[in-house]
Amino acid sequence: MDSDAVTETPADIRREILSLEAAKAQIEHRISSLQARLNTCSNGSFNEEQEKETHFEGQLSADMIYRYSRHLLLPLFGVGAQANLLKNSVLVIGAGGLGSPALLYLAACGVGRVGIVDHDVVELNNLHRQIIHTEAYIGRPKVESAAAACRAINSTVQIVEHKEALRTSNALEIMNKYDIVVDATDNVPSRYMINDCCVVLGKPLVSGAALGHEGQLTVYNYKGGPCYRCLFPTPPPTTACQRCADSGVLGVVPGIIGCLQALEAIKVAGAVGEPLSGRMLLFDALTARIRVVKIRGRSLQCETCGEAAALTSKQFREFDYEKFTQSSLSTIPLKLNLLPADARITSKECNNRILRGEAHVLLDVRPSHHYNIISLPKSLNIPLANLEGRLPEISTALRNKEDNEKGCTRSSPSLYVICRRGNDSQRAVQYLHKNGYTSAKDIIGGLESWAHDVDPKFPTY
Repeated sequence: MDSDAVTETPADIRREILSLEAAKAQIEHRISSLQARLNTCSNGSFNEEQEKETHFEGQLSADMIYRYSRHLLLPLFGVGAQANLLKNSVLVIGAGGLGSPALLYLAACGVGRVGIVDHDVVELNNLHRQIIHTEAYIGRPKVESAAAACRAINSTVQIVEHKEALRTSNALEIMNKYDIVVDATDNVPSRYMINDCCVVLGKPLVSGAALGHEGQLTVYNYKGGPCYRCLFPTPPPTTACQRCADSGVLGVVPGIIGCLQALEAIKVAGAVGEPLSGRMLLFDALTARIRVVKIRGRSLQCETCGEAAALTSKQFREFDYEKFTQSSLSTIPLKLNLLPADARITSKECNNRILRGEAHVLLDVRPSHHYNIISLPKSLNIPLANLEGRLPEISTALRNKEDNEKGCTRSSPSLYVICRRGNDSQRAVQYLHKNGYTSAKDIIGGLESWAHDVDPKFPTY
């Protein structure tokens, strides 16, 4: 018998199976991509130079006529619009929930050059909505995954990978290479930055957003239409700026909005239909309602595109969008530091005290639907928003603990406060201290820290 087989645990075997399956999926994906390219190269009598010449003359090759035949059969689309697509280039900023379907359709429909900007890597919790990625690419750059998927669908389209975060230092250079920009990001500073860059460069911007079960879509800076700042001259308060990682999103919603973003980009590139300039589409998945509302036109007072505006490339590069919006461009979750050191405790030390038998009350201040996902045993759930009206429950819990566990090492039970990441728990402790619960301590890093430092099997979300 193989000695290695004896020492292998079921967990080891499962890990090896997953690793081999991931490798197999990547190999099969690559084979499919190469096969598609081979078929394209070998099918028909066109060589590369002839094909370039044919495009220049505004005609389509035999392969393209067959590939895009269902487009060509449409009287209001036809050869002219398809030829326009082939001559145009589109930049998609963000290869996540919105960018995934947008990229797939832009590549499939024959946009001549498609650029992808993203600096993130694929994670397991992306896959319910970011359909361009597969399990085989977990841990690898999203740009690589998205580019491979696009090439597998259409090897004749040029896919350009920008494996970097979009910043004022590189935005002008990257975006200037494309005819149309699709904003598939999910944060406010990026929206302002991308909008301003499009105005400086004179590029139409297809903007979409999705959160929870709702989405919206419009086209900015198109043929004299409004820009993003015309509608939102001042940023919304930071409390109103939510991201999928914090508030959640129904997976299909960004898929629907992303498909519509691809549609708007195709309409602009193909010069067909009526792009959503001066109008905004609003989508509610739970009621299946779609509304298109008229939005204000271009503002003459707009600081970016108005009559007196004179935003230059130099001013754009020097503008601080994080300071302007009071929010971060980074996808890394915010980590507050509101309390002195003696009002905080690490998850490891808290666990050690509990294991030693210390009398305590563990207060979880997450929203109840978060608490229902996963929670620590015997914790008391009072959401931060409800804390003011439920302070008596904390007092009762502390008294009961003191009465029931008189043999513990402390005469007064400890009050530990936890949340998901350690931000709301700090706010809760501040409020508790002001209301007489001076011994309350925040558990640093929240449940994410607990999973990392105390119990690696504890689920995260």
